[in-house]
Amino acid sequence: MITVTKINDRDIVVNCDLIEMIESTPDTTLTTTTGRKIIVLDTVDEIIQKAVEYKGRISRVKSE
Repeated sequence: MITVTKINDRDIVVNCDLIEMIESTPDTTLTTTTGRKIIVLDTVDEIIQKAVEYKGRISRVKSE
């Protein structure tokens, strides 16, 4: 799960495993595997970094 900020400046937590696509047109839009679209203030690179960090934490926990 990662935290992103919607365009109304409210933080939400998103299951990054359900993110199918991230677009920057110019607003950053997340599209989930369920078809839901979420417009956020985070950049594409920030979302990718958050997802990578989350996956790394999960991987470390599984290996312990």
